[in-house]
Amino acid sequence: MSGRPISDVRIWSVQDRRTNKRYARPWIVRWQVESTTFQRGHRTRSEADHYRSLLLVAQRNGEPFDATTGEPTSWTVTDSDMGMHRWARRWLADQWDEWQPRTRDSAVEALARFVPLVVRADAPPAPHLRPYLVDALRPDHTDHDPAIEAWMETWCLPLSGLDRRVLAVAENGLGLGVTGRPLGPTTANRFRTIARSCVRRAVDLEIIERDPWPPAVQGAKRRKVRRATRSIDIRSLPDPSTVRAALDAMVTHQPASQTYRVMTSVLYYAGLRPSEVVMLRARSLRLPAQGWGAIEVTEADISFDEPGEPKTGARTVPIPPVLVAELRSWVAAGEFAADDLLFRTRAGNRPAASNWSRSWHRALREVGHPPLRLYDCRHAAATTWLSAGVPLGEAARRLGHSVEVLVSTYVGALVGDEAVANRLIDSVLDPVDH
Repeated sequence: MSGRPISDVRIWSVQDRRTNKRYARPWIVRWQVESTTFQRGHRTRSEADHYRSLLLVAQRNGEPFDATTGEPTSWTVTDSDMGMHRWARRWLADQWDEWQPRTRDSAVEALARFVPLVVRADAPPAPHLRPYLVDALRPDHTDHDPAIEAWMETWCLPLSGLDRRVLAVAENGLGLGVTGRPLGPTTANRFRTIARSCVRRAVDLEIIERDPWPPAVQGAKRRKVRRATRSIDIRSLPDPSTVRAALDAMVTHQPASQTYRVMTSVLYYAGLRPSEVVMLRARSLRLPAQGWGAIEVTEADISFDEPGEPKTGARTVPIPPVLVAELRSWVAAGEFAADDLLFRTRAGNRPAASNWSRSWHRALREVGHPPLRLYDCRHAAATTWLSAGVPLGEAARRLGHSVEVLVSTYVGALVGDEAVANRLIDSVLDPVDH
């Protein structure tokens, strides 16, 4: 039986007891409820910081604490009453240490898409919920938005509220991208497998009685879904003048806005992936006083601020004078040492992906362009190069693609080659007239 609610709470800093071999979980969170002191050990510092931050959020929100357990009274519910967002975090934290960095990223992205799909039918829209969850689901994340957390506490279904009807709708939703178009079958199946594994673990631990996930439809009974091709719809991408206007619109009175502008410029003018941009160092740049420069792409973010090899290996990307000038100014203003990362917050942390994305979306609204992902800047770069007549092999090398992937992805940008191809074929079929 839980004790009476208490509001007199003190929470202390995380203690490091790694020198004491008695502690299997040496990172200790200690707090006091009235005159009783509680503590909980954790395997890693990030786990301890995350748990302490949850206590601080509860204290800041004025939640009463239980005199017996020491935790907020809102936590003293049965596991089956746990909201889906809470269970997703718990499952990720349990699996985190066993996963490779790219597996972690994939799981977080899948659950960030899944959690907003399992909410009450009368739930109001939640702005920027998925971008927020991409950061907030990670076990080492501590900067929680109280407003969004309160929204999820109110509207996310508990584990006990999951049924086949709800999950069938969620399963269909996991097959759609942010624009509502169907995802590729490989990506959609990966998201569904991860989401089902998360729910299935609650069944394995007997938190819910049976697997609520609807069974797969077998054989000919499976409804055929017309999938979008992998090629990019170039009509949705901005032209160079629109990109320039949007880049200018990203700069506001906020100090971080200039950082987001330069990062987005690198996406567009160099065609880098976002994970490669956030790991650029001063030594990676070749910035001559005039003409074209280059970026040595040797690192990418393979987890949260964990450097690793780029997805398709290292490469050198030439960059035009407009980006050379912008990066020269950026490096000079920041006085970066050779090994310094170019894009950090004032606190020395990696810029939040959600804030970067919001800055880009706001700029697009200001110039009257429909919303696009940051990754679409890379697509816009590729289509610009191909439309300018850059040879396929060179464009593929700069992007870190094979020619086959380039052609299948950006075939829409090659339509201008039809007339050229026709003339070349005519010159062979009827050489007299040429």
